[in-house]
Amino acid sequence: MNGSITDVPGVEVGQAEDLKALTGCTVVRVPDGAVAGVDVRGAAPGTRETDLLHPMNLVGEVHAVCLAGGSAFGLDAASGVMQALEEEKQGFDVGVGVVPIVPAAVLFDLTVGSADVRPDQAMGYQAAKRATDQPVQEGNVGAGCGATVGKFSGMKFAMKSGLGSASRRLKNGVIVGAVVAVNAVGEVRDPHTGKRLAGARDGQGGFLDYFERMEKTDPRNQAFQTNTTLAVVANNAKLTKAEANKAAQMAHDGLARTIVPIHTMNDGDTVFSLATGQREASVDVIGALSAEVLAEAVVRAVKSAQSVNGFPASSEYK
Repeated sequence: MNGSITDVPGVEVGQAEDLKALTGCTVVRVPDGAVAGVDVRGAAPGTRETDLLHPMNLVGEVHAVCLAGGSAFGLDAASGVMQALEEEKQGFDVGVGVVPIVPAAVLFDLTVGSADVRPDQAMGYQAAKRATDQPVQEGNVGAGCGATVGKFSGMKFAMKSGLGSASRRLKNGVIVGAVVAVNAVGEVRDPHTGKRLAGARDGQGGFLDYFERMEKTDPRNQAFQTNTTLAVVANNAKLTKAEANKAAQMAHDGLARTIVPIHTMNDGDTVFSLATGQREASVDVIGALSAEVLAEAVVRAVKSAQSVNGFPASSEYK
């Protein structure tokens, strides 16, 4: 066990980023395919190919999931992932070739680095080709490269966040893992102690209180609409498509335990769920464990981030 989502058999992760422009993408590959579900809770999502994950729809499995920065522009990265998978003949067989099934979601990071540089097809292709089952690199990488948190009082008070991953193995061999890019309007708290790990700074070494600030915030203020937390949870259980969607729904509890507020009108929070099908397990167990590992991954995303462009990281902010 390496402590990341790649502990789940059949799951690989590849990443690419532009450290100058502060944006990137993270690709979760499942070369043998996986039953998938999705749950979108934020009110400002940017997604691609999520409707096909509904249990009523045809396609039964996916071959990769792409998480990217760049706002809606970043959805282009998924085309590069498709290109890489098609070259390797991984996809839905349509008789005259294969069509890789690659759902995707994006977060808003345009105000952190260079607004005119976004994840594109070339970056998605690169990330897909880099995918391995090795431990996932965390921090200012992939889709978390330009991630920030604590923006409810504006970007000048925000802190750097990043990408994190975690996993858990049960005694019966069931393994659940998560990877998350944390880019929330809210603050991040330790789910066990309630301690603030990152959020809106008060300029005096502490944090602004979210609820007090919200009472003073003009509801027409657009300054903090630069968010969205994206995650993939994966497991080695045998789940139906409906159960995979339920696991994605339950996994959102991991975000609610660590990010305050979550699922706002200014977030597009999206969780994908992948099941690779090697073990028997209850969807209740998978969903509950998905929430646990996702909460852990959120904490790791914040703690592994590094300061950039005036945005201090949790590890460097006292």
